[in-house]
Amino acid sequence: MGQVIGITGGIASGKSSVSQYIKEELGFPVIDADIASREVVEPGREAYEKIVQAFGEDLLLEDLTIDRAKLGAIIFHNEEKRLLLNSIVHPAVRKRMTEQKEEAFHEGKKAVFMDIPLLFESKLTYMTDKTLLVYVDEDVQKERLIKRNALSEQDAIARISSQMPLAEKKNLADAVVDNNGDLQETLENVKQILKEWNVL
Repeated sequence: MGQVIGITGGIASGKSSVSQYIKEELGFPVIDADIASREVVEPGREAYEKIVQAFGEDLLLEDLTIDRAKLGAIIFHNEEKRLLLNSIVHPAVRKRMTEQKEEAFHEGKKAVFMDIPLLFESKLTYMTDKTLLVYVDEDVQKERLIKRNALSEQDAIARISSQMPLAEKKNLADAVVDNNGDLQETLENVKQILKEWNVL
């Protein structure tokens, strides 16, 4: 079996750019947790059925998809419902990602990358052999986020502090990609790490 490498970061740390490079330039499969979490709640899927059962059909839009805004409003104010939703969605997402990983190895890929934003927070490192953190200093993160999402400084700080600090994640990762400089340097750094790990 090949290597499974988890990619993580924080908001506006550049994780998506690194994932895109690994997928498009280096040609490795990248399994995205966010995409998987949208797929598992599509009509007909097991998690979808369970959510409708648990939260009722009022949650559905005309096309029978789940009204995410409505669901979000319910769980935002209700810890019990939030935990219930997580207990349905999280196992389904892990299962979906595991299936995609096995498919990729079956096709002969020698490494599979899993893009998991909350890799450490959700304690999903057991799904990976190695972890790669895309890191930026907090002031750089704040500047990029303000620029990217047109946020006020206050809003940017609030979003950043709702996540585990990147400085903490640094101690948990097997390798750290410093993305404080320009993207080209960052991608060279990624390549270097993957060579050391015998992926390239």
